[in-house]
Amino acid sequence: QVQLVESGGGLVQAGDSLRLSCVASGRSFSSYAMGWFRQAPGKERTFVAAISWSGGSTYYADFVKGRFTISRDNAENTVYLRMNSLKPEDTAVYYCAAAETTYSGRYYVDQEEYDTWGQGTQVTVSS
Repeated sequence: QVQLVESGGGLVQAGDSLRLSCVASGRSFSSYAMGWFRQAPGKERTFVAAISWSGGSTYYADFVKGRFTISRDNAENTVYLRMNSLKPEDTAVYYCAAAETTYSGRYYVDQEEYDTWGQGTQVTVSS
């Protein structure tokens, strides 16, 4: 299994941008499809974005399409979430997750597909 550590969260104003990073250690990072999820206070954890281990396939939740971009650097064992035009409703703890797979173009939306989770990073967007 890989171990995941997120960073890059913080307090920003509406309209600002942030880039979250998730560094993986342990087993081969390129064997894992990766995803970002978030959990707002009092709400369930929800899907944000996913990327295949090749990086060639991505998928986004409707509420972030056009604003967020997921990417990965397999040489650096890192997956990123670039977040632009942040809104107060984006306030949440953001988690990265890894799903081991043999399919280079496969990504996953369901939380149950993911084997490993990071500890989360807080993103707070003020109005």
